[in-house]
Amino acid sequence: MRMLHIVSIGASTSLHSINQKLANYTASLFDNATAHALNLNDYEMPLFSIDRELRNGAPPPAFYFLRKMSEADVIVLSLAEHNGSYSAAFKNILDWVSRIDRKVFQDKPMILLSTSEGVRGGKTVMDLAVRTLPFLGANIIAHLSIPTFSSNYDHTVEVITSTAINSQLQSMVHSVESLFCRDKAKINL
Repeated sequence: MRMLHIVSIGASTSLHSINQKLANYTASLFDNATAHALNLNDYEMPLFSIDRELRNGAPPPAFYFLRKMSEADVIVLSLAEHNGSYSAAFKNILDWVSRIDRKVFQDKPMILLSTSEGVRGGKTVMDLAVRTLPFLGANIIAHLSIPTFSSNYDHTVEVITSTAINSQLQSMVHSVESLFCRDKAKINL
């Protein structure tokens, strides 16, 4: 299998985002891969409005974000839940980028995650994302909400401590990796 390029996104602007930690950790589970952590703070843009778009066009960070999606073989996206929905920053990025290309995630295989310190683990935003992100080109291979993140993660060594959660994440990664092995087998026929 060729070297895969994984883009990990914690859909939060927090400098200590537990969703970024989860996305990065999951990306690190891939064999024969390089990972690039995408920080939403690098894609800060004015709030989307049609008037702003007509006057100035899409801001450069929207094009940069889209380029990162095109460079990825796999996207690991972990969603922060803000009042039951996406963070405002992530939603704003989706609004701008989808005006350039409706298929923001370009049908790349995606592992979709969410976590929080609460017992639901961002389940409400996960349910929303599973229903809506495919309209933006998300090819969701597997998804998982992880509750009480700090009870399942060692922040000093940056690993998931729960055997059950690790097993689920490994299985998700294996499902995505197998897609690329099948593609290689088809080419060799």
